[in-house]
Amino acid sequence: MATSGSPPPQPGWYPDPGGSAAHRYWDGTRWTDALSSAIPPAGPTNTRDDRRTWALMAHLSALPSMLIAMAFIGPLLVYAMKKDDPYICGHAAAALNFQLSVLLYGLVLGFITIVALAVGGVGVGGVVMIPLLIVLAIAWFVLICVAAVKAGDGEQFRYPLAIGFVR
Repeated sequence: MATSGSPPPQPGWYPDPGGSAAHRYWDGTRWTDALSSAIPPAGPTNTRDDRRTWALMAHLSALPSMLIAMAFIGPLLVYAMKKDDPYICGHAAAALNFQLSVLLYGLVLGFITIVALAVGGVGVGGVVMIPLLIVLAIAWFVLICVAAVKAGDGEQFRYPLAIGFVR
């Protein structure tokens, strides 16, 4: 596994040197008999780290996108660029669906807030609707962070109350 003069790789799951589609476990000194056809856990030199980075970016790209345009732009770009990879595409679709759902919820709540302020004054609009908009913004940020952590760990995350616009 190691070339002369280089340290041996860290223990972890690597593509099977025997040429099969499975992954074989390297214990740091030798190949073991353990084979796995599932996605292996992350290792320091695991070739699947690039996929996890893209999945992580599918979620986190909403944060800078919100500053320059709309939060769904970042996940949409990742979805368009990596739609051939089911793992990355799944994360990007989940992030895109969530961002589109939050945009819709925010527009509806914003419209209701404006109407409530115009009709009922500050009482109804300020006491009820503005706190709901604040809760939506906090939930938006927290859920993006949770999804990013899950993507970094190689897990799927299902956003609550996300409408399935994209599959």
